[in-house]
Order: sequence, then C-alpha cells, then structure tokens
Amino acid sequence: MHKLHEQFKLLRASALLVVFASAIDAASVSAQSSNAPSAEPRAGTPQYRYTNRLIHAKSPYLLLHAHNPVDWYPWGDEAFEKARKENKPIFLSIGYFTCHWCHVMERESYSDPGIAAILKQYFVSIKVDREERPDIDRLYIAYVEATTGSAGWPLNVVLTPERKPFFGGTYFPSDQLKSLLEKVADSWGKQQDSITLTAGHAAQQLIQMVSKQPPATGDLQPAIVDLAYKQISSAYDATNGGFGGAPKFPRPVALCFLLRYFARTGQRDALEMTLRTLRRMESGGIHDQLGGGFHRYSTGATWLVPHFEKMLYDQAQLAIVYTEAYQITHDRFYANTARSILDFTLREMHQPRGGFASAEDADSRIASGKPETGEGVFYVWTAKEIESVLGSQDSAVFEYAYGVESGGNVPAQQDIRGELNGKNVLYEAHSTDETAKKFSLTVQRTAEKLTNGRRALFEARSRRPRPPVDDKIVTAWNGMMISALARASQALREPRYLERAQATAKFLESHLYNSKKGKLWRSFRAGGPSVDGFLDDYSDLISGLLDLYQAGFDVHWLTWAVSLEEKQDQLFRDGKEGGYFDSDTSDPSVLSPTRESYDGAEPAPNSTAAMNLLRLAQFTDRAAWRDAAYKTLSAFASLLQSNPEAVPALVSALDFRLAQTKQILIAGDPRSQDTRDLLRQVNSRFLPNKILLLADGGAGQQQLARWLPFVAGAHRSKDRATAYVCENYVCRLPTAAPQVLARLLDAKN
Repeated sequence: MHKLHEQFKLLRASALLVVFASAIDAASVSAQSSNAPSAEPRAGTPQYRYTNRLIHAKSPYLLLHAHNPVDWYPWGDEAFEKARKENKPIFLSIGYFTCHWCHVMERESYSDPGIAAILKQYFVSIKVDREERPDIDRLYIAYVEATTGSAGWPLNVVLTPERKPFFGGTYFPSDQLKSLLEKVADSWGKQQDSITLTAGHAAQQLIQMVSKQPPATGDLQPAIVDLAYKQISSAYDATNGGFGGAPKFPRPVALCFLLRYFARTGQRDALEMTLRTLRRMESGGIHDQLGGGFHRYSTGATWLVPHFEKMLYDQAQLAIVYTEAYQITHDRFYANTARSILDFTLREMHQPRGGFASAEDADSRIASGKPETGEGVFYVWTAKEIESVLGSQDSAVFEYAYGVESGGNVPAQQDIRGELNGKNVLYEAHSTDETAKKFSLTVQRTAEKLTNGRRALFEARSRRPRPPVDDKIVTAWNGMMISALARASQALREPRYLERAQATAKFLESHLYNSKKGKLWRSFRAGGPSVDGFLDDYSDLISGLLDLYQAGFDVHWLTWAVSLEEKQDQLFRDGKEGGYFDSDTSDPSVLSPTRESYDGAEPAPNSTAAMNLLRLAQFTDRAAWRDAAYKTLSAFASLLQSNPEAVPALVSALDFRLAQTKQILIAGDPRSQDTRDLLRQVNSRFLPNKILLLADGGAGQQQLARWLPFVAGAHRSKDRATAYVCENYVCRLPTAAPQVLARLLDAKN
C-alpha cells in the first residue's frame, strides 16, 4: 500500500495534474473535518423548479438531488454512453442520506444554476448513494485517499468516459468547485490525450491496490493476536476512554476484539479499557440521554459533542458490545444500556412493513414553517428551554446533573458554523449521588427528579421537527440487527427481542431474497428491492442467522445460512488468492472489484466471512469451509502480521480458529423449565468460541444429525433436559444438573 501511495503521489505531481494542484490544496476539505468551512442554506432557491432523472430512484439520497438543476444521471449505461458519444469527462459525486456535508453541497452547489450549467456543458454528471453501491464507493475513495492523503464524503471524482479517474476530492465550497470545474474542462479540451494516458496508468495502479494483497511469509500464529492487542492498547485514551484523539469513533470491532482477548488471556487491562470506554460513551453526549441510541462519532477527544446522525449498524454493534460486557461482568449498567439501544431502534427505526431503516439524519429543520436546517437542533437545549419544561427548581437539579450551562456547553472549536452557540448537549456531568449531595436531597428523590426530567424533556422534544430518516432497508445492516437482537434475547432473557429478530429475518427472506436464484438484494424501499447484494449483505446476514438459530433453535435459519454461504462462495470467492471480492466480478460497469480489509465503522466483509466459515464448519463439519476460512485469513496474512490493529474483527476470527471451540448441545424441549435452566447457564456467560445446538427430538435434530452424526445420539437423561459439552465433537459425560454444566463451561482447557 505504501509503495502504491508513493506512485500516486508521483501521478499527482505530474504535468497533467499541476493544472489543478493549487485548487486541490485550497479546496479539498474533508467532510469529516471540524474545520470545514461554513455553508448556509441558499436563501430564496426555488423548490422543485427542476426535475432530473434521479426522480425515478429509490434511494432517499438520490431523491434529495432529484430537483437539482444539475442534469444528474444514475450510475449506468445511459450516462456512460453519453460520455463516450459526446467525449465528455464524467463528474461522479458520491454521498449518503445522513452525510451533513453532502447536504451542504446539495444546497450551496448543486442547487446553483450556474454550477449546473457548467456541469451540463462540459461533463456528464453521475450521482451515487454509497450505501446502495458500496462497490463504486470503495473503488473511488481508494483513489482519492491515495492521491490526496485523505478521503470522506461527499466524494467528488472526475473520470474519463471509460470511468478511469484523474482528479478527486471531498467537500468543495461552491466558488472553488466552480473554479475547479472550469479548469478541468479547459484541461480536458487542451490536454485530453495526456489526461487519458495518465488516467490509464492511475487505473492500473488503482486496480492493483484494491484487488490484490501483498504476499505474506510465515504462518498465522497466536503472536498476531498479542500484537493486535499491543497496537490497539497503545492508542488508548486513559482519561476519556476510547482510542486516539479527535474526532473519536466508538469502533465496536476493536472493543469486541478486546473482550475476546480478555477471554483468551485473562488480561485485565483489555477488559478495563473496554468497560471504561463503554461507561464514558454512555455518559457522554454521543449517547442520546433522552431517547437512547448512539450518534455516529464525537467531534472532540471527549464524548461530549457528537456528529448527530444515528446509524443502524452502530446501534447493532454497540448493543452487542454492551451485551457481551454484561455477560462478563453481570453489571446491570451494561444490560440497561443494551436495552436502551435496542428499545430506541425498535421504537424509531423499525419500519411499518418490517425491517429497520438505515439511519436518522443529523440535520433537521430549525423551526416549523422555516426552510432552514441545522445539525443537531433536534437534540440540543438552551437553559431557558429546559427551565420552561421543568420549572426553575427541578431544572436546577437536572442542569447540574447533565452539564447544562446558561451560555451553552459546546466548545467554540467544535462549532465552527455557530449552529450550537448557546446550546447544550446533554451528558452526565455529575452522578446521582453527587447531585443529591449538591442539593441536599436523598439519592432516591434525586433519581426520581432526573427520571421525571428526562421523560418530560423527551416528550417536549418529540414535538420538534424530527430528523429525516433514510428508510431504505439494507440487508447487511438488518443482518447485524438480527445478531444484536438475538444475542440480547439470550443474555437479557428478553423474548420480545427474539420475536423481533425472527420477524426481521422473515422480512428479509420475503422481500430481499430471490429464492429461485438463491440471491440477495442489497436494499428495499418504495415497494421493491434495488441492486444485487454485495459480499457484506451475505456475510452480515449469515452471521445474523447463525446467532438467530442459537437464540431460538429454528433450524430453518441455520439451513438458510448454509444456502447463502454456498451462494456467496459462488458469487464472490477469489479462487486464486483466497478470500472474497466485495462485489460480483461480472459487473462490467466497475473497473475492478475491491477486497475491503479495514475493520472500521463496520467489520470488513472478509472479516465477517472468515468468522462465518469457521462457525459454519463447526455447525456442519465441512472440511472445505475450514479450508476456505484459513485461505481467507491467509489472503490478508501480510496485514495481520504487520498491522493487525487495522483488522480487529479478522483477528477475532483468527482467535476463533486458534481456540479450542466448544460444541454445546442441549437435549430437551426449549419450552420446558429444565431446558431453560441449562440454557441460562450458557447464555449468561461470555463464550465467544462456541456453538450452541439443541436436540429437541424433532425435525430440527434430524437436520443437525445429517451434518453432525453425534447429534443423533443426544437425548434427555431420566426424562430431564441434558447438556453435552464437546470439543472437536468429542463430548464429556452428559449432565442434567445446571451447576455441573456451569463447572464444565468455566473449565479451562
């Protein structure tokens, strides 16, 4: 990667791109940066004066641009043919519905008829929703990151008619975008041959970078797991929790790895880093103190001021981490936080027909009847607003507990545009005990006041204009939510979570699965699906189905997971190097399929795929899937050996492979109390490297026995539910006593 990055730096400095160099340095401002320039809504811009081709899209993000004067095309042959026929470069703009700076560019640039006229005259303009087409996004964000050193959204890239990139950046203010477009158009007219030649070289290097992994030497040893812990822990913020400085992301994949490292080694620091991070996050402004759920990330080194969007994949992953922390500690704090996340998701993101929406926006309308929007206005409060709801006496108690200041509590450097001036983000500044002492109240009375205050403010907030919801139902993220609900139903003994997980799986099977072809769709909205599914749609749903089976023991979900794995292998497997491509390699519209390796906001699809293969091999005893899991890990061996911090989810899969995996088989009726007593011993423990099976004497047991013959002999002992704890399918003496099962589960190998 470093070598390729250096090659791209040489390309950037070539004679071709010198034309744009000053504009690149002046204008390429990351949309993730807190220093991004101000961008106010355009006053007086006519609504719906124009309509372009995006009006036929399903994606809410594309529909946001359907009335721009820009002559937008969706990604597809019509746009490509126009570019070839008219010999125009392609202006590709990629974003997503809850992207704040995408909204800014839509308002200040793409609603500007002057910029639209330049785009129409000199370019073919294509708009892409990165959540609907992650394959396109991964390809071109890799180019922008390599050529500029950073990347984010909105992502804006200029391509040849053959879709080879030669210029890119992120957020551009309207005046700089206009200047850039004019310079690019002029250069295309005068230096097209040079641009085409250099873009061809760039495309070759880009394809190499996104589709290949460097060769590795040596085997996949336990030292990799230790190195991952060392690298992750070196960035730990002991003061605030979390890792690194500003902006600070939760990154659940790293927290999940740390819990597994604690289970493997007993290293207490791995647990304490995770628990402190979870507590500091819960008490911070990144956690919605009134409505539950977590915002996307914190703009500072503390967890105080968030970027206010709420993503489904964050809720799912964080609910899992808090659930696992509860299984380890049995501290109700972690259970309550997991419940808060899931209850928010069920209340606010569940869709009427089934499934869960993708995200809630960070922006919402400032006031009824006004067109202006602002980031976080739904969530923040002035001290006067709180007093008007709670009264002067109770508001004083609440404000002390939740860090409210008369002049606002948002640091100026985290509010560049001044949208949060005088406002307060609620966070737990003082504990209930501290607040009780401050106001000479009992702890119980203080807790009542704070509970009543949260309830009253939540009700008052509900009357504000709500943030828009991206209501497309993405298969991958719903698969994650199935996992979260299924695991929480086990650990928290909450049947309604299992019911909702099952209902979500049924919705996906009915609306996002083509049973005749055995293929998944990517997303569902407006009565129908979108494009074919990608690797993460398969891998995340398979993972969810494996968790769903272990929570409810309906073997149908396990059977479907097996079928999806077989289809995934057919569509995405890299037969030469191992692992999987992120998309179907047969799509001619994309220069190259990518092989995502970084475990960031979500686990990389290959990381989840490796874990799925290992788990499915345990469920089915298929040697081919064990081999495929090892080849997937080996495909990224160089990265695992040099920088495992980048792939903690993949390291977790390696940990699973290196561990002595337990097969826990319960023979009994899942509705009976004795079976539930045994299952409680399993579900109350954090056992990351295990599979859980149920032998109920019916069709489910028969299907399991086809894969695992030893299951056929499992039966109740003396008419009591019986547990078998096995390793490599060799089982210890069965037991019907929960206490004995507990000792077997806690025994170290």
